Amino acid sequence: MRVLLLGANGQVGSVLSRKLPNLGEVKACGRKEVDLTNKSSITKTIDEFNPDVIVNAAAYTVVDKAEGERELAFKINADAVGILAHEASKRNIWLIHYSTDYVFDGTKAGRYSESDTPNPINVYGESKLAGEQVIGASGCKHLVFRTTWVIGVDGHNFAKTILRLAKERDSLRVINDEFGVPTAPALIARATTSAIESMAMEKYWPSGIYHLTPHGETTWHGIAQTVIQIAKDMGVPLAIEENALHAITTAEYPTAAKRPANSLLDTSKLEKRLNFDLPNWKVDFSAVAEEIIKELKAA
Repeated sequence: MRVLLLGANGQVGSVLSRKLPNLGEVKACGRKEVDLTNKSSITKTIDEFNPDVIVNAAAYTVVDKAEGERELAFKINADAVGILAHEASKRNIWLIHYSTDYVFDGTKAGRYSESDTPNPINVYGESKLAGEQVIGASGCKHLVFRTTWVIGVDGHNFAKTILRLAKERDSLRVINDEFGVPTAPALIARATTSAIESMAMEKYWPSGIYHLTPHGETTWHGIAQTVIQIAKDMGVPLAIEENALHAITTAEYPTAAKRPANSLLDTSKLEKRLNFDLPNWKVDFSAVAEEIIKELKAA
């Protein structure tokens, strides 16, 4: 298998760049190698490498900043994706792409399934939904993995921010009325490689959208509690005092972009295809948190 990986330096792409070479020849591209705002940059890379699978881990992901950079968000999350989908369709190859719970408005009482109607409430969600739609309209062979609250060892993320603040401040205020689960890039990579392994054996998954998250339910406050406790257990000196992690509402922490209150996704469709069981979020996240803390201690 010849796999073209875009977004190789991001949270998900960094893990994929380490895992995908086990499956075949990989061309891993970051922003320097492929400019997603430039059509010829994209098509030239595909022409030269001639992949069997395109894995697009590149995206515009700065949710609040997207409110003022709508054109750029759509250029990367929709226009560039449309080019990839067109090229995949033309060549009859697979496109694997990653999307988000932010395509939903968060008002549903239960978990969102793939058949629920999207209704994004911010520009980032709108741009990611547009990307999904251009893939579907292209007719290319595709897998779109929707995931939530990605937190990994590479790059910047919520867990790293909490640890930094907990070392600097004696108290913190964290939102406790948005529900979802953190998803480790390693889990996303594992599902991706499972899908590509099936392709290699000509046991193709049906084209479409699949929800990919660990099991369980928590909040941003719950994630903060967990990572702080793990840091304490691992002997990291923190300034935050006992019982000084305060739960607040979304209304008490206004942001430029609205967030869905419910980011819980139903993963049953995907689980029928995977050759492994999805973990509980706390198991999945704890492994990531421990690696982040080890790096913090070594710095």
